Amino acid sequence: MLASIVRTMSHSVLAGMIGGWVAVGAPALAYANVITDWDEKAIIAVTPMSNLGNTSPYMAQRMMGMVHAAMFDAVNSIERRYRPYLVQLPADPATSKEAAAAAAAAAVLMTIDEKTTGEMKVALASYLAPLPEGAAKSDGIQLGETVAAKILEARANDGSGAPDAYRPKTAPGVYVPTAITISSMWSNMKPFVLDNPSQFRPRPPISLEGKEWAADYNELKDFGGKTSARRTAQQTEIALFWLVGPPVAYHPFVRKLVIAKRLDVVDSARLMALVSIGLTDAIIAVLDAKYHYNFWRPITAIRNGDNDGNPATELEASWQPIANTPMHPEYPCAHCIQSGSVAGVVKAVFGTTEIPEIAMTSPTAPGVTRRWVNMTTFTEEVANARIWSGFHYRFSTRVGTEMGYQIGEYVVKKAMQPVVTSSR
Repeated sequence: MLASIVRTMSHSVLAGMIGGWVAVGAPALAYANVITDWDEKAIIAVTPMSNLGNTSPYMAQRMMGMVHAAMFDAVNSIERRYRPYLVQLPADPATSKEAAAAAAAAAVLMTIDEKTTGEMKVALASYLAPLPEGAAKSDGIQLGETVAAKILEARANDGSGAPDAYRPKTAPGVYVPTAITISSMWSNMKPFVLDNPSQFRPRPPISLEGKEWAADYNELKDFGGKTSARRTAQQTEIALFWLVGPPVAYHPFVRKLVIAKRLDVVDSARLMALVSIGLTDAIIAVLDAKYHYNFWRPITAIRNGDNDGNPATELEASWQPIANTPMHPEYPCAHCIQSGSVAGVVKAVFGTTEIPEIAMTSPTAPGVTRRWVNMTTFTEEVANARIWSGFHYRFSTRVGTEMGYQIGEYVVKKAMQPVVTSSR
């Protein structure tokens, strides 16, 4: 996973690596704005959080959700076109949106640790320096800081940092692998928009005795193994490409979409807030389902193919996936629900799955570039990547993608809706 790569890198090297993730199509950066600028700064600031304890990339994604909620509520307080995510404060229309958004993002990021606080103070001062001095700038800074404080207060006790009390199933005296699970407490975390973590909990996994299980098991054993003879070179590239985790996996994609569509500051803030919040709620929802069903990973299933009750599955005692299996239960696919949530937001906001061509590279597949013009092909690629990497069964990817679409559409329906004005 990306965390293992990041662990060996300095902060400056990490920044360059993430920059490579978004470098394709650089001329479009002429249409960047304060929202995309601070999304990029935030990604660099939060990614080292993936190495702290057992938080994986999920605490980093939570931080991104707060960053974008704060930036949106700050700029939307100035130009009131949408309902606020949390708060709408009085603001003169002349207040600088750039100062407000930058100050809001920096204020949230300063809560990470002392080192990041110092870095964000420098980054904010540098970013604000070209803005003319005066009330517009100073009022914007104050607005951004005030909004950020309210967002942080609302998320202070959301359960994300609760103790991990997961109990592996075993019998007295019997060994089980001892690595700590990832974010089991998030199944009880307060969502940003969803009513509760189990709101979109899917049906149970398929029966181990059926034909579908045998088909999915054998597909994954054949195509997802570390030394697979069936997987093509391109399939291997795609599998490696999507070993990158959130928020690095999805925020740069949406940032480039914002730039390609030339959205203004408020619409940029809204789209990126919807995506960021949707991603975080999708993670909460998928962890609820994962720890509820506690379904076995392929490396466990394939090494125990002789005791699943299905004569069409054969064990392979030394089978391994293409990389280390993430430390949480299998069902449903987490990357699929995340990509699905992004697609659900994009479709709900723009009314179509068609998008301008977005080209991306990945820090986990150097030299590989992937391109998409449709969100459906985007989610299908992510789903296939998780099969070809040996992490998820086909049925799990379908369920995860559908959950993600539902969550993305729900978030757009419930949060930051356009303000209805009188025709008169």
